[in-house]
Amino acid sequence: MTILETERLTLRQLTLDDAEFILGLLNEPSWLQFIGDKNVRTLDDARAYRVNGPQKMYREHGFGLWLVVVKETAVPAGMCGLIKRPTLDDIDIGFAFLPRFWGRGYAHEAAVATLAYARNVVKPKRIVALTALDNPRSIRLLGKLGLTFERIVRLTPDGPESRLFATAPSTPTA
Repeated sequence: MTILETERLTLRQLTLDDAEFILGLLNEPSWLQFIGDKNVRTLDDARAYRVNGPQKMYREHGFGLWLVVVKETAVPAGMCGLIKRPTLDDIDIGFAFLPRFWGRGYAHEAAVATLAYARNVVKPKRIVALTALDNPRSIRLLGKLGLTFERIVRLTPDGPESRLFATAPSTPTA
């Protein structure tokens, strides 16, 4: 199911047919370094990740991580979407792309569309984003998107520290 379209990209819900892509992305060195090891080692693990992660979020919240497909080639480039973590009060935007798609503006294009969707459909007070402490590409992108650094957080007591960025709180319209 297509959620969003931009000039160059389609963002859609992940399906079980996307297991091979999920397996590849979640085992990229950049994913492992900046996001973490999700213990996805087989196609069955990738299918379970989709069912227990994005699909569960679609069902419970009406949003989640979406597959980002380049329209011109119909090739999946990454994931971008909204996440509701149990340890955060706010909804956060997340994104990850295969390295061969870096530097083309796809992450920015997908994130801009995702933020617009959040503001127009989900309507949270604000949106946050998490990055690894040493992820300059994501930090730069979040700045371009208008998010500002707020504080260092841990999602779990023994988890790694992350930088939390946030949009300004939305103001209700009269």
